[in-house]
Amino acid sequence: MKDLLLIAVFALGGATCAGALGAVVLRLLRHRSVAVSLTVVAAVTVTAMLAGTLAVAQAMFLSSHDLTVVTLVVAMAAAVSLATALLLGRWVVARSHDLTLAARDFGDGGSFAVPAVPATAELALLSRELAATSAKLAASRERERALETSRRELVAWISHDLRTPLAGLRAMSEALEDGVAADPARYHRQIGAEVERLNSMVGDLFELSRIHAGALTLTPTRMSVYDLVGDALSGADPLAHAHGVRLVGDDVEPVPVEVDGKEMTRVLANLLVNAIRHTPADGTVAIAAERRAHAVVLSVTDGCGGIPDEELPRVFDTGWRGTAARTPPAGAGLGLAIVRGIVEAHDGRADVRNVPGGCRFEVTLPVPTG
Repeated sequence: MKDLLLIAVFALGGATCAGALGAVVLRLLRHRSVAVSLTVVAAVTVTAMLAGTLAVAQAMFLSSHDLTVVTLVVAMAAAVSLATALLLGRWVVARSHDLTLAARDFGDGGSFAVPAVPATAELALLSRELAATSAKLAASRERERALETSRRELVAWISHDLRTPLAGLRAMSEALEDGVAADPARYHRQIGAEVERLNSMVGDLFELSRIHAGALTLTPTRMSVYDLVGDALSGADPLAHAHGVRLVGDDVEPVPVEVDGKEMTRVLANLLVNAIRHTPADGTVAIAAERRAHAVVLSVTDGCGGIPDEELPRVFDTGWRGTAARTPPAGAGLGLAIVRGIVEAHDGRADVRNVPGGCRFEVTLPVPTG
């Protein structure tokens, strides 16, 4: 037992000295290639075994022949270990180089393609993470391009929509100033209507800018959906009457919600106005509210005839106005973008889908707790 303990002590001492020397070398070479590090690790392993063996051999007073044999065996093992470590290191370096090239293309604005040659588990995991990040960035770039397109369209449409009433206002004011207006009272009424229209457009732009800047301040209070819908219907009734459209709001559950009453009333008003303007005379616009699992869903269904499937994802984009299938009236295309911004500020979601004869806009809001 004493001999075994002595052998263990001598072997541990020799291996520790070799390990300490290897740790110093690894620290000095920590910025070099992984192939060099693997070679150093293999060399430390063999050196530690050789040092321990030599220490034990000296303590046990082995013959020179036995010591030579042991040293030769360890040397052969060292050669094979170093060669194996070098080959493994070069393989890992090659796979790292492939990954670097793929990541470089990814950084230059392209998409990341996972190298075809199999790699280690860690490099394979890194490749998958880079591929997932590439997909997210591609989606983000696509959203950015869509947003930039909608912004350009918005600027063009706003410029056109502002130019038209301003030209009319100038013509009417000049006619009144020159005293050539046949019916001054009618001109005054028309000027008032155009100013109100411009004021509405500027108000929508201001609201949208607050939403995009994150400056929309909400004051949530607990109220019934029934009251929200009632206020929205009362405000939209004159417009519906003027367009010959029936408003229906019988299917409304008195579910409590915690929202900013003013902003949420604006959401419903925008949805109702949008639905009324796109529903033909003698058509019906229905508003409903129902309780679902952990949410309240407010919906507005119109008779517009539907929206092309390829345009459904763009309905809530800034400046969207639709196509010939849903010809818009005068307006900047900001109402639905404001709807989405306000709803998302309430941690909700705005959706749209086609239904027989029209489309259905849904606003999903979380149910208040407590």
